[in-house]
Amino acid sequence: MMIMTNKKWAVKRITVNLATQEAEKLEKYCEQTGRPATDVIRELIRSLPVSDDSKDVNR
Repeated sequence: MMIMTNKKWAVKRITVNLATQEAEKLEKYCEQTGRPATDVIRELIRSLPVSDDSKDVNR
């Protein structure tokens, strides 16, 4: 898996509201792995199953 370290390619900034437990879990994971939250979240988003069938877009 390729890890992108150049921040210049980002085209959208998103603010996410997390519950305390969610924020703590993310922080703990980042501490344990030494990875920044941005990289962890990007990887999770890339792993989401998305259908290529355009009919599924508005489900």
